[in-house]
Amino acid sequence: MVVLAWIIGSTLLTPAHARWIGFGADGLGRSWWVIPSAVALSAVQILIAHHERTLHGHMLAGIVPRVAGYAIWSLLQQFILQNYFLARLLQIFRPRWAITLGAILFALAHLPNPVLTFATLIWGFIASALFLRYRDLYSVGFAHALLGLTLAICIPASVHHNMRVGLGFLRYHPKEQNQRSQIPHKVSTEACVIVEAATCRSALQARP
Repeated sequence: MVVLAWIIGSTLLTPAHARWIGFGADGLGRSWWVIPSAVALSAVQILIAHHERTLHGHMLAGIVPRVAGYAIWSLLQQFILQNYFLARLLQIFRPRWAITLGAILFALAHLPNPVLTFATLIWGFIASALFLRYRDLYSVGFAHALLGLTLAICIPASVHHNMRVGLGFLRYHPKEQNQRSQIPHKVSTEACVIVEAATCRSALQARP
């Protein structure tokens, strides 16, 4: 919290225009298409997860009460990435290199979670490019929150460890091991039933 307060305070106290910070309405008017695009991408991910039987909607029961908090945190992450890191990297490097380095730093902050590290590398590059073009935090913050929640319910917790990073990822021990798909479980269950039926028949035939 101290580091977060320092980043926000030092950024807001610098002589930057409101247009760069990204809280103006002009940028949102030009980047509105990012929001429906994020909704469409989220819907596609949910359909794929439903088809592959990895969708675990029961997690929504624990996520819904925290959606507002996660949305705010997503906006803050974009604020830190764009206004603190990208703004300073642009003073040293060309835009393409600044965006790339910012995305790499964003991904490194999510180690050792393989899902989040890969996702944030791609999204960090896209979000920075969008912000640099439109100067709007609302659209990239909304897309960040929506796509993050989608990953949480489409990928088993046994893979992303409930979206944890750092030591929290390494120390994650679920109470129940979640399978990546219900298909192997179904096949193994049917196999056990067949084997058990054959065993029962053999036992009956062996009876006097």
